[in-house]
Amino acid sequence: MNNPRIMLAAGSSGSGKTLLTCGILQALLNRGIKAVSFKCGPDYIDPMFHSRVLGTKSRNLDTYFTDEETTRYLFCRTAAGADISVIEGVMGYYDGLGGSTVRASAYDLARVTDTPVVLIVNCKGMSLSSLACVKGYMDYKKDSRIKGVIFNQMSEALYQRIKEQAEAELGIRCLGCVPVMKDMGLESRHLGLVMPDEIEGLRENLRKLADVLEKTLDLEGLLRLAGSAGSIEGQAPAGERKLFSEEEGPVIAVARDEAFCFLYEDNLELLRRMGAKIRFFSPLWDDRMPRADGLLLYGGYPELHAAKLSGNSSMRESIGSAIRGGMPCMAECGGFMYLHREMEDMEGKSWPMAGIIPGKAYRTKKLNRFGYISLRPDKEQMLGLDVGEIRAHEFHYFDSTACGDAFRAGKPVGNRGWDCIWGTKSLIAGFPHLYYYSNPEAAGRFLQTCAAFRAGKREDLTRDE
Repeated sequence: MNNPRIMLAAGSSGSGKTLLTCGILQALLNRGIKAVSFKCGPDYIDPMFHSRVLGTKSRNLDTYFTDEETTRYLFCRTAAGADISVIEGVMGYYDGLGGSTVRASAYDLARVTDTPVVLIVNCKGMSLSSLACVKGYMDYKKDSRIKGVIFNQMSEALYQRIKEQAEAELGIRCLGCVPVMKDMGLESRHLGLVMPDEIEGLRENLRKLADVLEKTLDLEGLLRLAGSAGSIEGQAPAGERKLFSEEEGPVIAVARDEAFCFLYEDNLELLRRMGAKIRFFSPLWDDRMPRADGLLLYGGYPELHAAKLSGNSSMRESIGSAIRGGMPCMAECGGFMYLHREMEDMEGKSWPMAGIIPGKAYRTKKLNRFGYISLRPDKEQMLGLDVGEIRAHEFHYFDSTACGDAFRAGKPVGNRGWDCIWGTKSLIAGFPHLYYYSNPEAAGRFLQTCAAFRAGKREDLTRDE
């Protein structure tokens, strides 16, 4: 496929990648250009900002979670039909696994997808020295793929002088500057940026930013650079196969609201392609969960909504009754916390929850078990002992008195590991966030368990009749 594409990368976090990505996407949309976006790495919140601009869902691409062929396939599937794909990098451009390799870095994704890269340089406190930064990133790897640069927090007057030297000395395309813009930052919370819906006037601010970028960036040059990307193709993994007909596919209830919002759209897409039907509901606002054959409780911010979640007793009882009745369930991080007997809020006050996990989810003072992990089953549970490796990540300030021991987690670099995940024949629940395309067989086994549960219900109804 010929997919015009560009990556926006930077030397470190906090350089303005997310804000500028959103501003550029808005500027492209203002021109009537159909854009899609991607986020490099295991990030839930940045794609939400992208989707608020695009009006469609953004996707993640991660070369730790998926092999190169699958990564390219996932890119092509989302990029099909778009005029341009904009990929936002992660952390520093070369920062990968363990902080000491380039694997799973933004650079690695640019290599796998053969994507031209625009380096965003935060110029606060420097001028000519910014060229040394650019040169260092271009030269560190011979195949850096860095073809353009945007100077952030630089005046237009200074930019004109720096541009001449950059192009003459470094041979790089200068695609413009972004002047200092007050009241245009994105606030942070303990798990990253605050949610897009919480920022007052986000849409208006992005429109203002797009108007500025239209004047200070060379958007035509950026489009030409994106158009220089070569053809790309990828093949779906063997595990992405139809398991159920449209009539027989299990119905999966998926919690989705302000408290449970950390999910990978490609996870849900894989379930749909296998034949599942997805039905969303809100543990915050609905009275009870919908009729379904399986349940997914993803992560989010339940700790910010503990009082309301606890106060919705009919929902807690509905979910608790369904799981105790044998309904298959996978719960991650915030969803895992919700299943506890009790959960603390941000102030340390405990609230009754669904009562499935016989323990307490409590707040800690530091980030716990941060980063990529691989999971291998240690005990018999819903997915079986032979399901193989599932890749995942953790990022949480909470812990549990009942973390479980059905799986063994291991870091991809070094020898550190620990037991995790509460597992039974119908439940796996723990802090890790799973990426289904790392092992489609695991997703398929969940759906097969859901289908068996539904068949069992049918047999019970037949016997009753």
